[in-house]
Amino acid sequence: MCNAPSPWSRLRGLEPMSLCDWPGRVCAVLFLGGCDLRCPTCHNFHLAWYSQDDPCLSRIHILEILARNAPWLDGLVVTGGEAALSADLPEWLAELHARLSLPIKLDTNGMHPAVLERCLALRTVNLVAVDIKGPWDKYPLLTGNRVSAHQARASLHQTFKLAEHYPDRFLFRTTLVPSLSPEDIQAMSMLPPSGHTLHTQPYRPFQGRHHKEKAC
Repeated sequence: MCNAPSPWSRLRGLEPMSLCDWPGRVCAVLFLGGCDLRCPTCHNFHLAWYSQDDPCLSRIHILEILARNAPWLDGLVVTGGEAALSADLPEWLAELHARLSLPIKLDTNGMHPAVLERCLALRTVNLVAVDIKGPWDKYPLLTGNRVSAHQARASLHQTFKLAEHYPDRFLFRTTLVPSLSPEDIQAMSMLPPSGHTLHTQPYRPFQGRHHKEKAC
């Protein structure tokens, strides 16, 4: 269920310029606080679980920064936490696109396919990067018991159907956390729909707090 407040009230971080969050593009990154999962290996756990401890960033201030930097950017990345917790995320992304005319990449855990479907139908996202946590039977372990194997399979199967309908707008990836075995990775590689590859990324233990706004 998507019952989180509007994205503007969840905005906790801005990276004005990044070279690694959307390979091949120079991007700004917006961080939305809150997450429905409790993954033990989360590298942004303060943002995901304790975002209420940090002030919400000013909508006017953030839009001013993004507008000023837009001529040097190739895209905008929206991440979390879990951005798709907000039911009005599609309209929020539409506002950003209308103001900035930048392609948008959305990072998500894939547990909210209805929100993703509306984002795609409204043409507010150019790329959806879906994190597959593990094989279905390990989802409870990998998500802090917030998602059952059945729930993970059902939600991601709907997300996979969206990828079949929008084949050029999805990227599937997994982080090689210590609890995943080579056999797990092999099994996971068979999960994405035809034509899609499961990309792997190394696990980096948490080193500090979440990204903070860097430009004024």
